[in-house]
Amino acid sequence: MIKQAYFAGGCFWCTESIFQRIRGVIEVVPGYMGGHIKNPAYREVCNGNTGHTETIKVLYDQDLVSYGELLEIFFLTHDPTTLNRQGNDVGSQYRSAIFYNNLEEKIQIEDCIDRLEKEAVFENPIVTEINTECPFYAAEIEHHNYYNQNTEQPYCQFVITPKIKKLNSIFNQYTIS
Repeated sequence: MIKQAYFAGGCFWCTESIFQRIRGVIEVVPGYMGGHIKNPAYREVCNGNTGHTETIKVLYDQDLVSYGELLEIFFLTHDPTTLNRQGNDVGSQYRSAIFYNNLEEKIQIEDCIDRLEKEAVFENPIVTEINTECPFYAAEIEHHNYYNQNTEQPYCQFVITPKIKKLNSIFNQYTIS
């Protein structure tokens, strides 16, 4: 059965490139969620005035990868303990957030966070926002499949490539060869 999930873990170029490599993920669309204007543009979101966060919509086959597994991948491939920041990307548009579709997903998110905190996986508390699904606005086409089309770009080499290496070392069983 095909389902969808929404994750915001900093720059959507990063999160898109991570989830594109997961077995069972059918499509990843970068976009914006959580703001207060309709149809925001990248430039507007980047100035931090729309309230949106860079988000990805993940279409996945739950028979091949579960929502719980996607949550694990999400939390362990970005820093969910920094407020409005991922590395040098600073601003509310880079905040860590998950937009759930139903109560079952909300419970799974809360359980996952509780477990990660009890296991002290992170040095600091998780600050990831947990929000109900709201309108998703796809990003402009030049942001789609960004890493795969721009691997030589310095941001890709210094920020995204290390995240993909981390993904492959921690979650090799879920990645596409």
